[in-house]
Amino acid sequence: MNSFEDNLLELIRSHPTLYRNKDKKHKSLILKENCWKEIAKSLNKKRQNVEITPIKAVRRIGDELIVLCKVPYQIDSCRMIVGTTSYRLIPGNQEGDVVYSGQGLTTGECGAHIKNIREDWNGNVTCVLPPQSSNIEVTGTMRLLVARAPGDPHLISPPQPQFKEEDIFSAQCVVPNGRPAAKILWFLDDEQLLEGVHQPVVTDEPGSDLQTVSQNITRTIRADDNNRMLACRAEHEALDQPREAKRQLIVHYPPKRLESGPITVFGLKLGAEGKLNVTVRSNPPPTAVWMVGDIRITAPHSTDNGAITALEPLHLGNGHYNVSLHLARITKEDVERTYYLQVFNDLGREEFTLRMSTMDEPAGVELDTGAIVGIVVAVLVLLIAVFLGVFAFATDRWCFAGRGRELAKNSGESTPAGDVFIESGLPLSSPTDTESAAGAGRSRLAALGARVRAVIPRAKDRVQATDAHDAESQSEEKKGVIYAELALGDQTSADKPPPPSTEYAEIVYTDQPGQKEVKE
Repeated sequence: MNSFEDNLLELIRSHPTLYRNKDKKHKSLILKENCWKEIAKSLNKKRQNVEITPIKAVRRIGDELIVLCKVPYQIDSCRMIVGTTSYRLIPGNQEGDVVYSGQGLTTGECGAHIKNIREDWNGNVTCVLPPQSSNIEVTGTMRLLVARAPGDPHLISPPQPQFKEEDIFSAQCVVPNGRPAAKILWFLDDEQLLEGVHQPVVTDEPGSDLQTVSQNITRTIRADDNNRMLACRAEHEALDQPREAKRQLIVHYPPKRLESGPITVFGLKLGAEGKLNVTVRSNPPPTAVWMVGDIRITAPHSTDNGAITALEPLHLGNGHYNVSLHLARITKEDVERTYYLQVFNDLGREEFTLRMSTMDEPAGVELDTGAIVGIVVAVLVLLIAVFLGVFAFATDRWCFAGRGRELAKNSGESTPAGDVFIESGLPLSSPTDTESAAGAGRSRLAALGARVRAVIPRAKDRVQATDAHDAESQSEEKKGVIYAELALGDQTSADKPPPPSTEYAEIVYTDQPGQKEVKE
């Protein structure tokens, strides 16, 4: 049984509805009527599954192209129809304009290497693959477009020579007779325009395979568009360089200032000539009128004495004008005066306020109102934070709570033996002396020291206190005496706690260590 019959039997077995009885002894199948047509259709569909690469290609005249057709079985031969000519391709034969390309017939590949593409090859390229075990050929087809350059682009736009700011501008670009259709791009000078660009429309030329493409653009005119070049650019595979159609946009708009707020001109000198300058944008050209005190000067004119001259606006290019007022000799009155300027054309006006200054222009970055307010708020927040920190430190609040108790503990700390060490480094009375001075029935002090009312004199202080003999005598009598307010602790006796009391002890010490006297 050949491969075709095997495939047929396998197909029948996979479709039980195609037969009604099965003879197990002879393994024969009795088919239903009209099922052969369905079987043939299924086989034909399965065997015509040809993979072709590429499906579509665009090439210029003289270019090359490789077309590969592939099936999942061995093929007997390979034929390729290019244009109106059929080529029988043999692996190993590389002579001619169309030659074989692929891994061989046994792998099921039928490929064509098409050299030096010609104009008449524009159209379909078909591969024909007959199998080894059958006379049925299967085919695959791709589309070859031999590129043909389109005609020059045409830019269709409104006829008026100029536009006003905020006008709606619409234009259309048409590129005719291209194969395939050309690609249209819009530019304003060197800036590509994407906003306001509509979808392209492609139409076929009657009686040919050439195509014409058109595309519209809509734009709101801006002052910055003045004197810029609008271009419709056509790109195509058959063109070495893009082709363009252009028109210049002329836009009229009222005068526009380049800086906000009052203007101060620095660096002027008393007694010397000076000039006030303002740069504006305007189209058409502006008219300038200066107000100097009660004097109104329209450029280009001067005062009667020629001391002040309003110069004609000087065109700097691209709609920018320099408007100047010339003073022959700057006086103190000129510096103290405020100057007013009106610049206008047929579409509107702009006003300026100017001052003179004999100071040099301040260096650094100018800050706007928002930046100044931000800096002031930041400084106020910092000052409030510092004030709150100082207040908390002084009043022992918040994170500084307990600081006073720690200082008191560090200045006079009670040891388990009851000794108190203060800044002089001399020990106070022992627990026995303190208890005897406090009276019978009291326990030893639980805590000593709250506030020190006198500071122990130091050696250098005693040296400075030798100005007079009487003062020295008094110093000797009171030498080494301090007064301390002692907070008494609770009694150890649980019978009756003593009332709160404060004891004052007079501590007398001498220069010799170990000699001290305590008086109650």
